[in-house]
Amino acid sequence: MSDKPLRGVRVLDLSRLLPGPFCTLLLADLGAEVIKVEDVEGGDYIRAMGPTIGGESAYFLALNPGKKSVALNLKSPAGRGIFMKMAATAAVVVEGFRPGTADRLGIGYEAVKAVNPRIVYCSISGYGQDGPNRDRAGHDLNYIARAGILGLCGRPHGAPAIPPVQIADLSSAMYAAAGILAHLRESERMGTGRFLDIGMLDSALSLMVMPVAEYSAGERGGRGRLPLTGKHPCYNVYQTRDGRDVCLAALEKKFWESFCRAVGRDDLLSLQFSEKPEDLTLVEALFAGRTRDEWAELLAGADFCCEIVPSLGEALNDPQVKHRGLVIDATAAGPAVIRLGHPLRDAKEKERRACPGHGEHTAEVLGELGVSDREIADLEAAGVIRRTR
Repeated sequence: MSDKPLRGVRVLDLSRLLPGPFCTLLLADLGAEVIKVEDVEGGDYIRAMGPTIGGESAYFLALNPGKKSVALNLKSPAGRGIFMKMAATAAVVVEGFRPGTADRLGIGYEAVKAVNPRIVYCSISGYGQDGPNRDRAGHDLNYIARAGILGLCGRPHGAPAIPPVQIADLSSAMYAAAGILAHLRESERMGTGRFLDIGMLDSALSLMVMPVAEYSAGERGGRGRLPLTGKHPCYNVYQTRDGRDVCLAALEKKFWESFCRAVGRDDLLSLQFSEKPEDLTLVEALFAGRTRDEWAELLAGADFCCEIVPSLGEALNDPQVKHRGLVIDATAAGPAVIRLGHPLRDAKEKERRACPGHGEHTAEVLGELGVSDREIADLEAAGVIRRTR
């Protein structure tokens, strides 16, 4: 039996792709029973997205361990009825439709609240539930562009660099999880539910706290020329003689002085926050004078915030990463994707959890609601549900 803090909390997840599923993955890692409510056709779109492992989407395998799957036709009256029965037993609903879609289906917050006044109902959408762009289509790249993030990514005079991490998607997922946890506490204390409106643009823009503070102070350096994006020699990325990269982040005076002493360059002491291109060139030449391995040897005993930039494979095999249990060994039977450990120590996995097949738990969950085997067979024949045998 799980001893995790959300044991006994049932979450209905109507979302697809990344933001909602990552939110409910966090909740599942904390012990919640997460039921993916998927359509009867293809289910979560990400099931069909490559790359694949053993014929299954690596993305789906990464986002859905430990969850259950119920395949339900929410456009049918019978399907909506089943969903409302499920909602009456749940503590949380997460949906990622465009604004208004859940209401049109008859499964929006007001409808669910009527059968479960304590429900915490979280809607994650691109631009939020109101405003002039509420119905506008988008993906992560669009949201981080609108938030001002994309325009600041990359080096001066180059095109914006696309981040490899989906910033708006994942930040909205984490805000959603935090809001759900807070309002579950409120629901327990007050006996009332809550509707949470999480916008991906909102979430991305909220992360711009440092660039906006710099902008407020008059910084107009632009891409690669802000204090924390390459404006100064002390906080920058440099290339080694053999083409690898090293990141230096010696913002404090003591760290910059330690760096200068370690490389035997007291002449650089006054250049920590220089804005002159020629001073930056001096430090670039310094890093280019050693190979990656030579820098690694120098950094082994260093105390000035400097690291070799690893490849992804190197990062996953980092001794500190392994010690902290941040990579979960892919040893389970069947298709296995490398799982990333939860930063919350209490949420560490003791064993690998399987991902659900499309509709794998439909019969199980409906049976718990009192639906008979005969009724389940009739619902399947009518196209209301799908179950995996």
